[in-house]
Amino acid sequence: MKIFKKLVSTGLIVCITAAGLPFSAQARIVATEEIAAPAAASTLIDSRATVNQFLVRDDVRQAMLGQGVTAQAALERVAAMSDSEVAQLAGRIDQAPAGGDVLGILFTVFIVLLVTDIMGLTKVFPFTRSVR
Repeated sequence: MKIFKKLVSTGLIVCITAAGLPFSAQARIVATEEIAAPAAASTLIDSRATVNQFLVRDDVRQAMLGQGVTAQAALERVAAMSDSEVAQLAGRIDQAPAGGDVLGILFTVFIVLLVTDIMGLTKVFPFTRSVR
């Protein structure tokens, strides 16, 4: 036990002494471009991947063929686009209405009918009681 206490106390003395020593720090001014460049590169890669994934979907290919554009031609056009154009297109793809909004519309209609049913303006659902 005496050896253990001596070993622990020696270790603590070394750690506390080392913690009190000043360390030199390296500092420099970092330009905004150095910080933003890696983030912009990953965003650009994500934008191009989003657009390419959109173009390889079967429903999109069928719609493009209906307009007279082949999938290969569309991919070549995307490859020729500038970075800002690809980012803008990827943003519009994410915001474009799609079939996934049908669920939101159905939910909204259900809530509107439920509220009007509770207020007594309609009688659609048998499980609600009218306020009137």
